[in-house]
Amino acid sequence: MVNLHYAAIASLDGYVADNNGNFDWAMPDTEVHAFVNDLERDVGTYLYGRRMYETMAGWESMDGLESSPVADDFGRIWRGADKVVYSTTLPEPTTPRTRLERTFDPDAVRAIKMSAAQDISIGGSTLAAQAIAAGLVDECHLFLCPISVGGGLRALPANVRLDLHLLAEKTFDGGVIYVRYRLG
Repeated sequence: MVNLHYAAIASLDGYVADNNGNFDWAMPDTEVHAFVNDLERDVGTYLYGRRMYETMAGWESMDGLESSPVADDFGRIWRGADKVVYSTTLPEPTTPRTRLERTFDPDAVRAIKMSAAQDISIGGSTLAAQAIAAGLVDECHLFLCPISVGGGLRALPANVRLDLHLLAEKTFDGGVIYVRYRLG
């Protein structure tokens, strides 16, 4: 069976966005972005909530616009994968290879995992919290930025105990620390 992993760039105090919804401090530098690309290279399907999907959908048309080989590489990785968006408000997906689901159904995600030939990535902390609570997430990849934002949207769910087993860690020159955990 494939792995379903949750990857997030978070503040050191555990938030993916601050109290105002800002996450400009989370923009990865070239070194971190290249590392993320290598992690995402084997992903065949992305699961997103609406807000994360709308953020990521920009990668559909960015090829060549970033003038960065690392960004162009990520765009190719992203466009090459299937996407499932969970939203009650999104009228329809705006990108190819994208399917819309109105509700998050843990059994349906289990079926995706059972039939997938490549890893699955879940993006967006709100959707990931549901998947974590349902016991669907196998690994958690956190990129901890050297900033404390004091509150906002949590990277990990509240009121859910997680027994984490460290699999890897890496420190980047810009101060970001990567930690990879197996859940359970």
